[in-house]
Amino acid sequence: MADVRLNNVRKRFGDVEIIKGIDLAVEHGQFCVFVGPSGCGKSTLLRLIAGLEKVSDGQVTIGGADMTHVAPANRGTAMVFQSYALYPHMTVAENISFGLRMANTPKAEVEQRVKHAADMLQLGHLLNRKPSQLSGGQRQRVAIGRAIVRNPQVFLFDEPLSNLDASLRVQMRIEIGKLHQDLGTTMIYVTHDQVEAMTLADRIVVLNAGRIEQVGSPLELYHRPKNLFVARFIGSPTMNTLPVQRTGGDGDGMRFTLPGGAPIVLPTREDGVTLGVRPEHLSLGTGEDATLQGQVRLTERLGSETMLYVDLGSDVEVVVRADGLSSVRAGDTVPIGVSRRSCHLFDSQGAAVINGALL
Repeated sequence: MADVRLNNVRKRFGDVEIIKGIDLAVEHGQFCVFVGPSGCGKSTLLRLIAGLEKVSDGQVTIGGADMTHVAPANRGTAMVFQSYALYPHMTVAENISFGLRMANTPKAEVEQRVKHAADMLQLGHLLNRKPSQLSGGQRQRVAIGRAIVRNPQVFLFDEPLSNLDASLRVQMRIEIGKLHQDLGTTMIYVTHDQVEAMTLADRIVVLNAGRIEQVGSPLELYHRPKNLFVARFIGSPTMNTLPVQRTGGDGDGMRFTLPGGAPIVLPTREDGVTLGVRPEHLSLGTGEDATLQGQVRLTERLGSETMLYVDLGSDVEVVVRADGLSSVRAGDTVPIGVSRRSCHLFDSQGAAVINGALL
């Protein structure tokens, strides 16, 4: 195991700066996930750690050793890519052992490592097959096995499941989680998938335009976002955001007016212009602290739950996560309850003034 530390790391392509001064510490044995919108720099940052891209400024250390200018093969890392990158003319065993054979590893050790990796990934019965004879999930397991046999200090995953269908993604996500528990090795994982990030990570790093917006556990980012960007990015459906106006003080805090004129008192003495509340924290019916009124424009019935898209007027819409057996239909006018314990408030710059008291 090894820690990974980035100190003011920057990356420029010509005059364009893609990574803009990243400071980050990934501790021994952590599963760290990079998330962010397309073009935010998450894959570039992973490649800088791997040594596949050269750092323009700053320092990369792995296990306490400066790896900033060390060749990729000597960094003690192993990378699993989005594409499987398997040799079609080689068997599974030959693909997994390729790197070891190129390094002139003794044959007996190669066989031992391949068997160990194959047993972990349930590939033992497939070792003599060619990639064309495997499913997508099996091919990705072969790619992971090729990384495991190198006994790296750090595993790096660049959107490894994005080419798989939905059911295989779930299966492989579970297998990668189990793999981390079994190996206890530091893992850094890039994804755009919310579920992968929330279920796999010990820590999530939210990136935006080459900078870190927030670092924390999945629940910290979900319940205590530092700003509107993180609040809107983490969670699916995204957090509802409503314009509010401060109307005065109260013994318990400040009074704000919600769309439609409903008042709510929030536990703060600071001003805010945007209220945030997650879909599952809104309820159908009169609210504990405030009640909104709106017309249902669309219902999405997903079996275990129903998503209601409710128009509050003035171009403001909220999503309510309701029970799967909800009888509400499009066109119905419904009351929506709000509890201040679940409310977030953001100032005019998008910074969080308060977070809900659920965590």
